[in-house]
Amino acid sequence: MDVMQTLLLATTIAGVVGTGLGGLIGAILQKDSNRVVSLLLSFAGGVMLSVVCFDLVTEAIETQVGIYTVIGSVAFGVAAIYGLNYLIDRKTNPEVPHIDENHPQTADDLDELIHSDHLRQHYAKNDNKLSLFVAGIVMAGAIALHNVPEGMTIGASYASNDATMGSAALVLAVLIGLHNIPEGMAVSVPLISGGMKRWKAVIITALSGIPTVIGAVLGYLLGEIGALGLALSLGFASGAMLYVVFGEILPQAILMYHSKLPAFSAIIGMLVGLLIIYA
Repeated sequence: MDVMQTLLLATTIAGVVGTGLGGLIGAILQKDSNRVVSLLLSFAGGVMLSVVCFDLVTEAIETQVGIYTVIGSVAFGVAAIYGLNYLIDRKTNPEVPHIDENHPQTADDLDELIHSDHLRQHYAKNDNKLSLFVAGIVMAGAIALHNVPEGMTIGASYASNDATMGSAALVLAVLIGLHNIPEGMAVSVPLISGGMKRWKAVIITALSGIPTVIGAVLGYLLGEIGALGLALSLGFASGAMLYVVFGEILPQAILMYHSKLPAFSAIIGMLVGLLIIYA
């Protein structure tokens, strides 16, 4: 099996299979499981935070391209994902009645996590097929904003290990696969509650993991350019993941389950991440 086939196989399992498994679990539960998803998301966020801070950023620094280049690429990753999220929210939030000036500035329910509430509004109004298509694209874009950076971390780590699925890249693939399970639940549950058949929701959820594969290829190809490309790839992926964790996952987890447990779950996730990296 050549280099690209190995990468595609690993990220397909992490992205498509991991997300699809989460979708299947959500379909079996057949209920709004905010508490379960909250704790799983916060735990996964903690693990990813450890991986970013104690592995990916460290590898970017070790390329010796200069600390300012690393900081700049991390900052660009944060800004890029925040900007795209802002554009999606600005377009969709005014169309959803329950999101007003009193609503938190981030999602506090499963359907808001992937903007399925926006798609549901168009169905409720019997809008034309173009409106439904655009709403579907928006939902797919919101999912991709989480999955592409995750894939880039695998691809960049793969490139930094001389195109071998070494311990770091393999651990990342496993962690992201586990991380995608609660995200898959977050996709399938609102789709099913909106009236979609369970089997169809599971298939759509699995397909939503494809951007992970695309991100992995991008991260690997950029990392193969040389030391600068590797640092930029690792830095951008790290910044994107930092925003996803701090700007999306942790606020959503806490708002979905009003308790201190998500915070403890995130801390446990960080410790598990450290154990995986250095054990």
